Amino acid sequence: MDMALDQNGEISDEALLVAYGNGDREAAFALTTRLTPRVLGFATRMLGGDRAEAEDVSQEAMLRLWKVAPDWRQGEAKVTTWLYRVVSNLCTDRLRKKRGVDIDAIEEPADGRPAVTSRLIAEDRARALIGAMRDLSDGQRQAVTLRHIEGLGNPEIAKIMQISTEAVESLTARGKRALAKALAHRREELGYGDE
Repeated sequence: MDMALDQNGEISDEALLVAYGNGDREAAFALTTRLTPRVLGFATRMLGGDRAEAEDVSQEAMLRLWKVAPDWRQGEAKVTTWLYRVVSNLCTDRLRKKRGVDIDAIEEPADGRPAVTSRLIAEDRARALIGAMRDLSDGQRQAVTLRHIEGLGNPEIAKIMQISTEAVESLTARGKRALAKALAHRREELGYGDE
């Protein structure tokens, strides 16, 4: 079978999904290896750092992807756009259910990074950002995460969020302003000083 290549010369996500839908288990493994870290990272950020919840969301999203594989219609949507939309919806549902529960408890993952001081500063910055992002509206948090952390373009974010590109730009700008305002008094404490 001829498989479509992406701009990096790799087999495209869509071609791998279609191949899996046609029974190719190696294609499923390749696509899982490629997409799961991105999906998990996005879900973790959307869920305020809750890694266990993010793992559940990631598994559910990937299961849904495998279920649609046999019926995937090439050219209608990018696999990542579809997958980010599913993850966004799953995260939003979980956050709405948790609104009455204390979601401020963030378990810090163990890591092997060197330089204790720089690690502590990075962790403080990440905690501060996650805390500030909790105060954003769901739409602002999703737009800021997709644009500035996942690195997606506004048109793709618009498809994921099912809104206009202008609405994405507005949500992103308002979210960035809210984050800057929320963290302004902590610049020195977080090691930014005169940066």
